Amino acid sequence: MSTKVTHRWRTASAALPVVVALLTGCAGPAAGQPPTGAGPAGPPTVAVTGRPTGVADVTPSSAPAVPVSYPAAGGNRWSTAPGETPPGRPGDGRLLRYRVVVERDIRGLPVGDIAAAITATLNDPRGWTAGGAWRLRRVGAGEATDFTIYLATPGTRDTLCQDVPDGYTSCRNGGRVVLNVARWVKGVPGYGASLAAYRQYMVNHEVGHKLGFGHERCPVRGRPAPVMQQQTLGRHGCTANAWPYPEGKVRYSGPVGAYDDEIPRREGAY
Repeated sequence: MSTKVTHRWRTASAALPVVVALLTGCAGPAAGQPPTGAGPAGPPTVAVTGRPTGVADVTPSSAPAVPVSYPAAGGNRWSTAPGETPPGRPGDGRLLRYRVVVERDIRGLPVGDIAAAITATLNDPRGWTAGGAWRLRRVGAGEATDFTIYLATPGTRDTLCQDVPDGYTSCRNGGRVVLNVARWVKGVPGYGASLAAYRQYMVNHEVGHKLGFGHERCPVRGRPAPVMQQQTLGRHGCTANAWPYPEGKVRYSGPVGAYDDEIPRREGAY
C-alpha cells in the first residue's frame, strides 16, 4: 500500500473541521465491498426530515411512482450495474474499466438509471476520452476493474473518502470515485446551470482526479470554470462548466490551485 496524500478542500472550521480529501495510492476494499447503480429525472423539490440521522425525501417534479429517499447514513451495502453494451467508445487510448454501484438504502434512483447517466457523461465527446489518452468502459459485477464509482449516502461518503467527514461533498480516494447522493439530488446553491449539468460536473471532476488531475482555479472572470475547479464550493467569477474538453480536442484548464472555500454546515446539507 502506497502512502496516501491528502489535498484539503478548505481549512477547518471552529465548530467542526471539515475537508474533502483526494487520497492517492492503494486503498483496501471498503466494508460491504460492492458486488450496483441508479439515476435521476428532473429538478427535484426536497424536504429533509430530522437531523443528521433523519431521512431526506425527494419528489422529482415529474412525480415518479417511487419518491427518492435516502438516510443520512446508509448501511454500506451496494447494488452493481451491468456492463455497458456496446462496450464504450472506440479509440487507441489506455483502457480504464469502471464499475458503477449504488448504496441499497437509496430509494427511487434505480442503479441502471444512475449507470446510464454516468456512462453517457464519460462517453460524451466533450468528456475525458476526447483527448485520445483514455478509453473508459463500464463493466459489471465480477469483472476486472480499475476503479469504482459509488453513489453513496452522506454518511457512507465519509466512510469511503476516509477524510475529515463533512457529509456534503464528493471525493476520490484511491480506486473509489464517491458521488454524494445529496449533491446528486439537490445540487448546490447558485450553480447557474441545470441539475443535469451539475451531475455531469460531479462525475467529470471526481473521475478527473482518478486520471491524475488536481484542482484548478478560475482563469478569467466571466469565462467557464475548469472542470477541475471546485465548483461545488464556488465559481469565483467563472461560470458553470461540466466538461474537460468543451470544444473538442484541447483540454480547457485553469491555474493549478484551490480556494479556501467554506463547506456548508452539516445541518440541512442532506
